Amino acid sequence: MSAAIINLAYLLAVALFVLGLKGLSHPRTAVRGNRLGATGMLIAIIATLLDRQILSYEWILVGLVVGALVGSVMALRVPMTAMPQMVAVLNGFGGAASALVAGASVVESALPDAQLGVPLAQLTAAASASGIIGAVTFWGSLVAFAKLQGIVGDNPLQAPFLHYINGALLLVAIALGVMLTLNPTTLGYYWALLVVASVVGLLLVIPIGGADMPVVIALLNSYSGLAATATGFVLNNNALIITGSLVGASGIILTTIMCRAMNRSLRNVLFGVWVPAEAGPKAEDVYGGRVKATSPDEVAMLLEGARTVVIVPGYGMAVSQAQHAVRDLMQILEQSGAQVLFAIHPVAGRMPGHMNVLLAEADVSYDRLKEMDDINPQFEQVDVAIVIGANDVVNPLARTDPNSPIAGMPILDVDKARSVVVIKRSLSPGFAGIPNPLFAADNTLMLFADARDGVQQIIGALKGK
Repeated sequence: MSAAIINLAYLLAVALFVLGLKGLSHPRTAVRGNRLGATGMLIAIIATLLDRQILSYEWILVGLVVGALVGSVMALRVPMTAMPQMVAVLNGFGGAASALVAGASVVESALPDAQLGVPLAQLTAAASASGIIGAVTFWGSLVAFAKLQGIVGDNPLQAPFLHYINGALLLVAIALGVMLTLNPTTLGYYWALLVVASVVGLLLVIPIGGADMPVVIALLNSYSGLAATATGFVLNNNALIITGSLVGASGIILTTIMCRAMNRSLRNVLFGVWVPAEAGPKAEDVYGGRVKATSPDEVAMLLEGARTVVIVPGYGMAVSQAQHAVRDLMQILEQSGAQVLFAIHPVAGRMPGHMNVLLAEADVSYDRLKEMDDINPQFEQVDVAIVIGANDVVNPLARTDPNSPIAGMPILDVDKARSVVVIKRSLSPGFAGIPNPLFAADNTLMLFADARDGVQQIIGALKGK
């Protein structure tokens, strides 16, 4: 087919990708957005197959069948609570695919009768970039998956020397890429580059704590897009260049939003950890004799007289898979005449939108989910705020203590509600490692229980009245 028709097909595919991303910005249009994006990908694939001289379609069909089967199984079997892990794995596979395709092109370019679609220098330079970014993305995503899955510890690791090692290894990988560009027939440079970049990917994510995974996942998503863009220059494929750029740009934008929500810089996330302030308040000073434990029956009595209830979900809700019990509690409260809303912090959970996904799985209407900036002005009129497994995102020290590790971090103003019920297994600190004065506030009651068990006990107490 002519280049003009192929490029028009690519342009149509890219337009559908943009419309698909726009549709994904709201649950009501998310399904349509997915379909538009899938249609765009189908057009791009067909155009690519018609544009290239394909010797055999058998392997392509095998890949399509295997990929469809694996994707279907994952879509049906992976629970919503494990969606962060799945996103991490998908990011990694995208990076690995880019690196392998770029490597295949490098190998092909070394053949005596190779017919290149781009200048050799462009091919080797772009392949080097794809290999570095793709390998870092793949191995970094595997570490992120292992941390989220609990295979390895998710606590932050203070090891500054790792950052210097990473910097040195990255320089070595770039040097190998330069050597490959200058000596394109020496394929060993590319394989050595992949090995060094793989080590960088492992060491880059290992020190990062699990609570920073929302930022890391968004950044790795951006990396996978950049790797695809570089591979587009290797293959001289306009659709891949533009699509990879879209993914890379959206990932960077999301990363910036996440960092802003945590009041941290990207550099601090990647190369530093939150460390409890030595001069800050101690747990015994904050909690000693002030924490008021409660029971499900007492919480039920409090909720019976509430007209406005705001539920604040956190990672504890995801761990205990309490979203369905929370939905049941919402329905019971609404039947008694209460208005129930959900306050969503941008970095609650282990990936952007984690709480939104869990509540959507439980068929909680998106209209009830309120972003932090929308719900904060309303907390003073809220009768009862129920905090389920959240900690740092509701810690008032972010507002009151300039020396706190979370000073300046935007939080949900839960402490301004008339009454607060915190469902938590213990008084253990969050990722910041500091006590939470909210737990000892005069208007706070602590229900020490697993999130799902605690909510179910409250439901039982409400039904028994």
